[in-house]
Amino acid sequence: MTVSPRRRNTAPPREDVLAAAMDTIAERGLAGLTMAGLGRDVGMSSGHLLYYFRTKDELLLRTLEWSEGRLGTERGALLSGRGSAAGRLEGFVRLYLPDGHRDPHWTLWLEVWNSSQHAPQDARERRSAIEGAWHRDLVALLAEGISRGEFRALDPDRYATRLRAMLDGFSVHVVVGLPGTGREQALAHVREFLTQTLIAPAS
Repeated sequence: MTVSPRRRNTAPPREDVLAAAMDTIAERGLAGLTMAGLGRDVGMSSGHLLYYFRTKDELLLRTLEWSEGRLGTERGALLSGRGSAAGRLEGFVRLYLPDGHRDPHWTLWLEVWNSSQHAPQDARERRSAIEGAWHRDLVALLAEGISRGEFRALDPDRYATRLRAMLDGFSVHVVVGLPGTGREQALAHVREFLTQTLIAPAS
């Protein structure tokens, strides 16, 4: 998506700014995202951007929240659809993992995680809220699969915590481009783990 330049001092819709930030990260990485460059892309001064977002860290967190909102809509449609719990879990895993090396959404996550140790409490709580939404949806899906006999009888909250830790680990490997840890390799590892630990044996 290319955002058309606008007349200076006319603020574009905030979503246009966030979409432009994500486009820049996808094309040039985080190092290529500057307030001055983003301002040129959307027809605003860097001063106006700082007025709206205060800091670059806040801009990144807002961009992540915007991107997560779109993923949340997609995740909701996936999980409310018909079909087996196991099939929807496969879709959940595919949605969770990065598309590949330098995936912009996961690049944002790495930066937000990295800055969290120095971030204000409000920012940490907002990040936790995003993670909590993924966790709650996964727990609900696991509980459904257990109740239908598709999954083994286990504690869905504990299992979700462990599965998300695995997905996060593989996601970091994929997005930073570690050799031998592409998206398809990660999916294969996760499928094997789920088969061994979660999927109920056929009766």
